[in-house]
Amino acid sequence: MAEPHEDAVRIDKWLWAARMFKTRALAADAIASGKVQVNGARAKRAKLLHIGDHVRVRHGPYEYQLTVRALSERRGPAVDAARLYEEDPEGKRGRETLAAQLKLLPAAAYRGKGRPTKKQRRDIERWKEGQ
Repeated sequence: MAEPHEDAVRIDKWLWAARMFKTRALAADAIASGKVQVNGARAKRAKLLHIGDHVRVRHGPYEYQLTVRALSERRGPAVDAARLYEEDPEGKRGRETLAAQLKLLPAAAYRGKGRPTKKQRRDIERWKEGQ
């Protein structure tokens, strides 16, 4: 088996350590579904990440454009995780704009799905008796 590189770390471990995903399994699923790119190419979860690589992560409606500044295989405090990467300022502005737009959208309205209310049930029973 190959020795681990000191100047490289697997992308799934790094995404987990950088707190982009809550678990390594979620990070691996995102990588497998093509939501993570390294240096413009689709990544596999065993891809070795180096300092200076550009990582693009789509997480829900948001897209993060990161530059790797440090490597870690261990998950630590959020302050330490923030030191692992530098976010592209243009990408951050775009994500904040999208968040503001999504906040202005009206909330999904209740369409009456689910169990009928007591009044609705009585109306249904009266209707059935009338037939």
